[in-house]
Amino acid sequence: MCGIVGYIGSKQAAPILIKGLEKLEYRGYDSAGVAIYNEGSINVVKTKGRLQVLADMIDEGKAMKGTMGIGHTRWATHGAPSDINSHPHVSNSGRFVVVHNGIIENYAPLKEYLIKNGYNFVSETDTEVVAHLVEYHYNGDLIETVIKVMTLLEGSYAFGIISADNPDCMVAVRKDSPLIVGLGEGENFIASDIPSLLTHTRNIYYLDDKEIVLLEKDKVTIYDTNKNVVKKEVSQIQWDVEAAEKGGYEHFMFKEIMEQPKALLNTLQPRIKNGKIILDDFHLTKEMLANFNKIYIVACGSAYHVGVVGKYAIEAMTRIPVEVDIASEFRYRNPLIDTKTLMIIISQSGETADTLAALRHGRNNGAHILSIVNVLGSSIANASDDVLYTWAGPEIAVATTKAYSTQLSVIYLLAVYMAELLGKISTEEVKAYTEELLALPVKLEQLLENKEDIQYWASQFYNRKNIFFIGRNMDYAVALEGSLKLKEISYIHSEAYAGGELKHGTISLIEPGTLVVALATYAPLVEKMISNIREVKARGAVVMSIASEKNTALEEASDTVVYTPQTMELLQPSLTVIPLQFFAYYVASMKGCSIDKPRNLAKSVTVE
Repeated sequence: MCGIVGYIGSKQAAPILIKGLEKLEYRGYDSAGVAIYNEGSINVVKTKGRLQVLADMIDEGKAMKGTMGIGHTRWATHGAPSDINSHPHVSNSGRFVVVHNGIIENYAPLKEYLIKNGYNFVSETDTEVVAHLVEYHYNGDLIETVIKVMTLLEGSYAFGIISADNPDCMVAVRKDSPLIVGLGEGENFIASDIPSLLTHTRNIYYLDDKEIVLLEKDKVTIYDTNKNVVKKEVSQIQWDVEAAEKGGYEHFMFKEIMEQPKALLNTLQPRIKNGKIILDDFHLTKEMLANFNKIYIVACGSAYHVGVVGKYAIEAMTRIPVEVDIASEFRYRNPLIDTKTLMIIISQSGETADTLAALRHGRNNGAHILSIVNVLGSSIANASDDVLYTWAGPEIAVATTKAYSTQLSVIYLLAVYMAELLGKISTEEVKAYTEELLALPVKLEQLLENKEDIQYWASQFYNRKNIFFIGRNMDYAVALEGSLKLKEISYIHSEAYAGGELKHGTISLIEPGTLVVALATYAPLVEKMISNIREVKARGAVVMSIASEKNTALEEASDTVVYTPQTMELLQPSLTVIPLQFFAYYVASMKGCSIDKPRNLAKSVTVE
């Protein structure tokens, strides 16, 4: 959530900040602002609303002069969206300016203390406390001052700080909120995420928690909280600039749906060699697996839905009990965790606050932590015992598509790998699964070529107020994701139900003309799903079914059937989800919704 960009160099900073913030719009925001140092003072311009409003106010940045500055897009937590609550925030003297992602949990007593010491507050935000604290404790050394302020703060944060008293440098720091440093020639950058830096540099530092960085135009120095210099390796970003651009597509979401075959290939191909699964730098042994008596899969949103599929796949193959938990609830139920627990943590960004907190709770209680993430060097990756990267490349649209699909493919790899280690499946079965996994990208291509039927059905139902999804077993897991996709970007009320639960109350919601999307690809339960379809049809529902090709039994019971290529039962969700992604996309498009940046949502939720 929120976005930070900072620049120091010889070029005009404001246009660079505006362009950088544009690349972070996907993160979700309700206001934007920039602060530029020039000739002894700091000029701040900020406003409620879209980034284009800010860009128009300052002529795309050309109206603000200066070669050092910080920019921010805000997603409101403390105080409603407004010009005053927008970032950057300024100290009373105007000499210190701060942008902040995260939440300062103890801001109230700090604010009370500062008021007693003569400070005036103009906003409702927690961040303004930080600007005043920096000024209050400033001793002439900005690094020492920031370290002092850090000792007073509770919560999560990434800061960018500039000072009129320090015209040749800026300071940044992170704790539980993402921030990276971009390294250029005669210029350096800070940012919340990689896309804002790609046009300037591919060389970056990933900051660890509580590291403080001093940026000058020709130099970057990183310190720990004892002001010791920290030596770090430079990481090089391999993404193409084009990967973070729309590439001729109208929306990032559509582009990312279409990129899924390539993304799956990138995830799977390097890890399958001669019918064997090879997981490099992986520490789980047969002895460790045999010692685990429980597996928790913990995640949020779409990653949680991957976990629901993962429960079916891992339990079926390893026969180890698996529980799937919503990360925001996990640690509050006092879960049973010990050294015989394996925790699988799933997060696209690797920075999801609730998921990170659940990871730490598990780690503190002895669990072995295995994470599935997309972002190299993220907080979750760094805190894990083992990491499996999805290698999906940048995903810009808020509603995930290729991240979901690549996470799913990693779950399958993991399930087969663990089952083989435990001797639960034969070498021939492993070979069969790996061959079918490598065939998935081609089958996805087939699905992507046949999207017109979905587009037609979207045109018939885009104006409905309620749409329901039903499924059994793994189809129910995918129904959860299909329902979430629809409500995220189209704002249509949607729910997913296990087909067998309809008669236990939820069938009362079905009325004539209601669209029900019925997933019936799981062969052992197709006949039962046909019965569930007839139940809703008898109440007047219109039914669009998703079925595996050659299974024509649903045609008589449904109004239309969308077919997917056949694959192994446990792998079917990788194909079933594609029509549901298209359906959500086309419905939202026909409604004229903001598909890539849906209201009230953010790509990376870095606060609780």
